Amino acid sequence: MAAGADGTGPATSGIGRRHGPSLWVPGDWNAFFGFGTNILVNLLVLTGLLRFVLGMPDAITFGRILPAIGLMLCLSTAYYGWLAYRLAAATGRNDVCALPSGISVPHMFIVVFVIMLPIKLATGDPVKAWEAGLAWVFIQSFILMIGGFAAPAIRRITPRAALLGTLAGVSVTFIAMRPALELITTPVIGVVAFAIILLAWFGGLRYPGRLPAGLVAILFGMGIAWGAKLFGLDIGGVSGPGLAAALHGIGFSVPLPALGHVFSGFDFIGIILVTAIPFGIYDLVEAMDNVESAEVAGDPYPTTRVLTADGVVSLIGCLMGNPFINAVYIGHPGWKAMGGRIGYSFATGAVILLLCWLNLVSLLSSLVPVVAIAPILLYIGMLIGAQAFQETPHSHAPAIVLAFAPHLAAWAKTLIDGALGAAGTSAAAVGLDKLGQAGVLYAGLGILGEGAILGGLVLGAITVFIIERAFAKAAAFALAGAVLTFFGFMHGAAVGVAVTPGLALAYAMVAALLYAASRSLAAAPSTPPATHAAAAAE
Repeated sequence: MAAGADGTGPATSGIGRRHGPSLWVPGDWNAFFGFGTNILVNLLVLTGLLRFVLGMPDAITFGRILPAIGLMLCLSTAYYGWLAYRLAAATGRNDVCALPSGISVPHMFIVVFVIMLPIKLATGDPVKAWEAGLAWVFIQSFILMIGGFAAPAIRRITPRAALLGTLAGVSVTFIAMRPALELITTPVIGVVAFAIILLAWFGGLRYPGRLPAGLVAILFGMGIAWGAKLFGLDIGGVSGPGLAAALHGIGFSVPLPALGHVFSGFDFIGIILVTAIPFGIYDLVEAMDNVESAEVAGDPYPTTRVLTADGVVSLIGCLMGNPFINAVYIGHPGWKAMGGRIGYSFATGAVILLLCWLNLVSLLSSLVPVVAIAPILLYIGMLIGAQAFQETPHSHAPAIVLAFAPHLAAWAKTLIDGALGAAGTSAAAVGLDKLGQAGVLYAGLGILGEGAILGGLVLGAITVFIIERAFAKAAAFALAGAVLTFFGFMHGAAVGVAVTPGLALAYAMVAALLYAASRSLAAAPSTPPATHAAAAAE
């Protein structure tokens, strides 16, 4: 086999002249359908939030916001495809996978429920809510661009187990769990589609005609759902009247400048800044995690370029009317493992652009049952969760588990709040004492889960350095935890001063204890960590 024929090395011609990197390989079909459906699911959810939660007029949803989103996503995927091409050309490899990117899912819910919905309820005007969302993204974009220059230094001093551990916590809770619940409640489609994907992406099975597993799963789901509908059975996911309405809604819209709307949103700057700053820090950490994940998978990308690119394309989208920020996605190792390289990124951006500009998103949502797409997201969650343990020293596993804890708390609190809200009440109305008697430590979930990605990173880093007996470094992260907690960037519902002072004091005391331990260790004879651990176990 000639070098590069399998897509894993540099390709050369018969006389030794090297070709440029391949823009498309067979595995790009898998990644295209998998990643494309991931983006599509997010667009469908986002459209539902705009129309049914915020009551946004269709003229703004489909005429202003979605066209701007399409432009932003096309620019983002094109840039990361180009960055992958440059890396492949510089290294002479043909197995480089482009970073996946799209609308930041956590931010999608935050900007809707924390920024846009309260303003819509207060003013009764969804347009004001849209403008506040635009101003929020405007501020976030500059935080990303400025923070990108500090991110590489942070990444150098943070242990890999902490970076990947907090990333895995997000992946298992907020990415994997919802799809898992969706497919188990519609098992005829979901469970079988999941098996179709696992057989191909873990088991190496090839389907007839080399059809991508993601496409096979989607076609299977569509066939079962619509076939059952023809026989008068309703197993969920599709609707005849909904499809007819979607067909009548097809049109054409291009993004238009929205500068006036952006600056009108600054009327709500007080509400905006409460979340813009901590979520800007969240973006920095999340992007560093995802770049670290890609480097572990063999593709080293420059962190500063990634963060500044996210900021620039988010700013462009915002100025054209998009109130949702762009982010590098979790999942690079997953798309690479299924064969994705460079072309899937370009193709996804181009197709999403057409879907948004032609208003085909609502049509696809009526054709494809979401439960047929859910297994792809579950697969990605599994892969990222596993990577944290596979690509770090075995002795660091306890640190990864601890880094999960804030995300588990945040996820549990989200479910509790949703359940109580659906019942027309809240935790405060029920009473924290009553919840505690039922075994629900609601206050603890709130404190541990706020700022989960930073909390997971700090706790994971402290644990890694304690395991390595680098107590001075552990003390530095504990002190950072004290500062971040004092100002509400972690373990706090909002940024402020002395947000959770008791916990901040506890972190500071831990930092002092760790520093004292480092001084004691420096003065004592050297003891190998393994011997020390064995002695502690006795």
